[in-house]
Amino acid sequence: MIYKHGVLVVGAGLAGMRAAIEAHNQGVDVAIVSKVYPVRSHSNAAQGGINAALGEGDTWESHGYDTVKGSDYLGDQDAIEILAREAPAAVLELEHWGVNFSRDEAGHLGTRNFGGASQARTFFVADITGQALLQVMFEQLVRVGVRMYNEWFVTSLIEDGGVVRGIVGMDIRSGQLHAIQADAVVLATGGMGRVFEPSTNALINTGDGMAIAYRAGARLMDMEMMQYHPTTLKGSGALLTEGARGEGAYLLNSEGDRFMKTYAPNKLELASRDVVSRAEQTEINEGRGIDNCVLLDCRHLGKDLIMRKLGQIHELALELAGVDIVERPVPVRPGFHYPMGGIKTDVDGKTTLEGLYAAGECACVSIHGGNRLGANSLLDTVIFGRRAGAAASARSRTAGSGAAEGSRLAEVALQQETDRLRALLDRPYVGELAAKVRWDMGVNMVKYCGVFRDEAGLTEMGNLLHSLEDRATRVHVGDKGRVFNTNLTSVLELQFMLDLARAVQLTALTRTESRGAHTRTDYPERDDEHWLRHIQLQYASEGPEIHYTPVTITRWEPQVRSY
Repeated sequence: MIYKHGVLVVGAGLAGMRAAIEAHNQGVDVAIVSKVYPVRSHSNAAQGGINAALGEGDTWESHGYDTVKGSDYLGDQDAIEILAREAPAAVLELEHWGVNFSRDEAGHLGTRNFGGASQARTFFVADITGQALLQVMFEQLVRVGVRMYNEWFVTSLIEDGGVVRGIVGMDIRSGQLHAIQADAVVLATGGMGRVFEPSTNALINTGDGMAIAYRAGARLMDMEMMQYHPTTLKGSGALLTEGARGEGAYLLNSEGDRFMKTYAPNKLELASRDVVSRAEQTEINEGRGIDNCVLLDCRHLGKDLIMRKLGQIHELALELAGVDIVERPVPVRPGFHYPMGGIKTDVDGKTTLEGLYAAGECACVSIHGGNRLGANSLLDTVIFGRRAGAAASARSRTAGSGAAEGSRLAEVALQQETDRLRALLDRPYVGELAAKVRWDMGVNMVKYCGVFRDEAGLTEMGNLLHSLEDRATRVHVGDKGRVFNTNLTSVLELQFMLDLARAVQLTALTRTESRGAHTRTDYPERDDEHWLRHIQLQYASEGPEIHYTPVTITRWEPQVRSY
């Protein structure tokens, strides 16, 4: 079957919801396609808060500078200025929609400190901020009646001559493939965390949107910049919010030393995430860790504060690590968390393909540059989700009909995808399983593209990827049925993740300096003379093409970065 909408949003997390609401408000026919039911989107997992310069004495310029510095001067400053300028109105809009932000004793919106910020500007709902925002945003979608195709797996874009005209997707509940034509498509498909194992990300975060855009011809940018979060639980990779350190928790090594005083004497545990992660990994590598971890100590915060403001991480530590953080420190270590890179867009979400837009974690504006500040991610989704929705709506209103041509292209794309999926289902069993290839990819990506990197390790990862890509061509789909065939979707996800793993490995090998989250032990210094620029990748059958673009600087010249 072929459907038709003016604007089609792929992904129902905060960026996708905000884009769809804006498109509806602009008066166009909009629909959302989502791999999961919307309130199960990974925006749920954001714990700590959302940044805005709303407090007395705070300014958007201060927020902007902190973000530029946090990015290690790789962030594009025109986009960062928009982020910081529009943040106060965005947070107030969420509050007016019904987000029940935590408040101080006087009844004002409460703030907490977050890493890399010059003052407390993070607004929060205990340690479930993402979940609170997502529920309220979903209410807005229901209120205005946006059409939702829930539990659909998008397999490809309908693209012709550099113009995107819709998507092909599978209704997971029936196994049927359908095409949806659209004047404009907004990708808001979230992150790619499951390229790495372990990861703080949900199992659905397989980089689908990045990969289908890349295969269709859109450029990826800053893919070497992968953030490791300092406080994740060993084994599960579950995230313990930066809000704990914002409330005053300490990091300790095996000697009981609050070691961050050595690495960031001014900001201590509230230095930027890349700085804290490197410090932790250094302590572990030099023998001052505890079972390859350090300790997060919340005991001095007291039970009342922990249960009011950090209840979720109290539960996570108790259930997954057997530690009551009220009574004793919990072991943590750096864990893969967030890609600063993604689909290259401008400040209105436009990609390098006509008719294709992107927003949120799958996109690269680039506001995060080499390192994202905590609590800027939720802000990114609502601001650039809105802007992408507005730009896509403008295109839809001015697009020519082209109905007959669009239908023909949709039919051709639908048949191509039907044949491709049938070929996957018909593969004989030769012993290769998607889960094993995926696991081997993930653990080696952490090993060789981790907190510390070097040429030898990155080259070895490149060789491993050749083997993994070859194995993936023989992966077997054991389930031949149609209804909820998660075996089939896992094989499709594996193909997406291998494309993105290659992009990370190649750009990390190419950038011969250390900047932000990208730390090359063989090139330990930041090199502004040669590397104050972005690396972009464009897909080609013979291998990715590398392009370079300068960093946009408006008012903040690069300086030595210290905390």
